[in-house]
Amino acid sequence: MLIYVCLSSHGYGHASRTAAVLQELARLRPGWRLILATRVNPAFLRLALGALSCELRPCLWDVGVVQADALGADPAATGAALERLDRELPAQIAREAAWLEAQAEPALLLADVPPSAALLAGRLGLPLVWLASFGWDAIYAPMGGAFVARAEACRDLYRRGDLLLQCPLDLPMPWNLATIRIGLTVSTPRLDPERLAADLQLPSDRERCVLISFGGLGKTYDPALLRLWPEHLLIGPDPALAAEPNGRVLPAGVRPLDLMPLCSRLITKPGYSSFAEAFSQGLGIHLVRRSGFAEAPVLEQALQRHGHHRLLEPAAFEAGRWELDQSLHPPGGAPLPLDGARKAAEALVQLAEQRSAVPINASEGV
Repeated sequence: MLIYVCLSSHGYGHASRTAAVLQELARLRPGWRLILATRVNPAFLRLALGALSCELRPCLWDVGVVQADALGADPAATGAALERLDRELPAQIAREAAWLEAQAEPALLLADVPPSAALLAGRLGLPLVWLASFGWDAIYAPMGGAFVARAEACRDLYRRGDLLLQCPLDLPMPWNLATIRIGLTVSTPRLDPERLAADLQLPSDRERCVLISFGGLGKTYDPALLRLWPEHLLIGPDPALAAEPNGRVLPAGVRPLDLMPLCSRLITKPGYSSFAEAFSQGLGIHLVRRSGFAEAPVLEQALQRHGHHRLLEPAAFEAGRWELDQSLHPPGGAPLPLDGARKAAEALVQLAEQRSAVPINASEGV
């Protein structure tokens, strides 16, 4: 059985989520071939996948929203990128369909969550599963103008799937599909925390250690702001942190998740995978609020329901008013289940084995 994944190239959160599911899938069916088709940085994919063996194919299935950094969006650049993608997709779909046909084995498509995956699945007559907490239809519609028609086109493609694995922290997905609601899809730390703490010279008091991470695009800030928090030690991927005595740079090959058992709080932007990892490791979240992206207020509300938190305005973050000396606000509701990766993998196994007798058929067209 071949599992072909059309993975969004928008940021790293989709890749982290999908990697957690594929790790569980490999545990259940170790002999299955896993293919990741994406333009996400291969180095990040290798870090997210760990020891899991996946074949990589460089494909751009979506562009999401073009961003200057972790908090900003550029609608004009997004529109131009989508027009380029429209021109490039037909050749890519033809190429990938030919490649899949040449494998001559049963296959299932998993998509997180490019709508164009439906075109490939339709061309080959393959089952298609969406793994999603939102679709691009929900993101594009509020952007107005030409994005409204784009959102409608995305929604039409999403409705061509066979199954939706609906993650928490979700936006509405009115796709009229069979749906399985799952818990948070999250991996686990891989490194020895005691050795990691010694390597980074971290204090034994977890409350003093704070992770600062804004995902793949990152966010620039003045590392001198760390001097406002001399009682805390801040660790993150930004190399500039090394300039401050209470700053530490996340070593190569170490994920933020690997460091979370040693920290008490995370300063970050709204993001599904960042929230899922922090919830799983019991971190409080200092959320730098974001505007202009439809997922952001939904995640902010979900954080207040399910996680210990503080909310920071962007101007407060830029000024170093990070509130690390303040108590975290408790969640208003219950914790979210952490079994999403396992349940997603089980659903994929069930559907794939039900449909394994269906041959690849490129004659059906797009």
